[in-house]
Formats: sequence, structure tokens, C-alpha cells
Amino acid sequence: MIEQQIRPWDVADAAVLGLLSKVKREEFVPASYKGMAFADMAIPLASGQSMLPPRVQARLLQDAAVQPSDKVLEIGAGSGFMTALLANQAQRVISLEMDAELADSARANLQNAGVRNAEIRQADGSGGAPADGPFDVILLGGSVAEVPHTLLAQLKIGGRLVGIVGDEPIMHACVITRTSENNFKTDEKWDDNAPRLQNFPQPSGFKF
Repeated sequence: MIEQQIRPWDVADAAVLGLLSKVKREEFVPASYKGMAFADMAIPLASGQSMLPPRVQARLLQDAAVQPSDKVLEIGAGSGFMTALLANQAQRVISLEMDAELADSARANLQNAGVRNAEIRQADGSGGAPADGPFDVILLGGSVAEVPHTLLAQLKIGGRLVGIVGDEPIMHACVITRTSENNFKTDEKWDDNAPRLQNFPQPSGFKF
């Protein structure tokens, strides 16, 4: 997986590559899909959700550049695999998962993996977790049409939000950095599509 999918997708960060070897992806995949745990595909999860392909998760993790002192907010825990990757790099991870079945599964997967510094909450992630902010990193586990300011406002100055933004056929992986109290810098890193996160606003598309 690492040599055939991850490295060719411009993932060269040694810490990220090491984590992908350390955290056992197959233990976060539903039993019926364990044989496809390392395939270059989105793996179906409960409630119509899916686990992003390994190369996409690796690239997002590299772009997030998580530091050992960072407090991280993840929107959309899914199976808990990305949560585990983040937790191995960060001081603390809070992950918001709307679906109760997925939240329970992610908690069990993290416990089995020995991850102790991540908390899965069953909650609507579109509003973030303002009472626990500000955060060094906010990572989106799926795509959004646009990033709401309510999330950006929960970043520390110097903090960054990483996610896939836009509409099909082409979405952009973006790193949005808070450069001051009222200013943000957006860097478009690469292109790919991802399933939508739930309850995020859709632009009307209407323009004067």
C-alpha cells in the first residue's frame, strides 16, 4: 500500500509513512471488507458512510502537519482510523461523529488499538466544538461545498483547517490557515473527490 499508493501520491513525510505502518488499518475496517483494507478505494461503513482511500487519508494527514503539542478537532470519525493516526501525532483529539453506530464502532476500534488520547463524541460536527477550542488543527473527514466561518473561528491563530472543498467533478484539498484574528490564508494542495459531510450548508448557487 505504501509503495504502490502512498509514495506515488507525493506523501514523503517519514512520520506519516511510519504511522501507516504502525496503525493497523485492517483493524478499523468492517469485517466483511478486511480483505480490501489496503485497496485504493473508499470502503463502505454503516449508515451509508465510507472510509476514505488510504492515499487520501495519508495526504490529508501530511498536509495537517500535526505536532505533539497540538489539540485537534476531527469532523466525521468514520471507523476511527484517521482519529488513531491523528492521536499518534497530537496531544489530544476530539472527534465528532453524527451516526451513533459509527461512533460506537470507532470508540471500540480506538480502545482495541490502545489509543487513549482521543475522544469520540456522537454529535453534529458542522458546528464544531467551540467550548473545547481553540484548536491547532481541524480536519474534515469528508468534503464540504464551502467551509463555514463557525469552524474557522475555532482555530487558534496559526492553526489550520484541512479538508476537501468544492463540488464535483473537481474538488480541492485545502489548507486554510488562520493568520490573524480576522484573516485566513487558503492553499489549494491537490484535487480529489470525497463523500459529503452531513449537515454542512450548501451554497444556493444564486448570484445577482
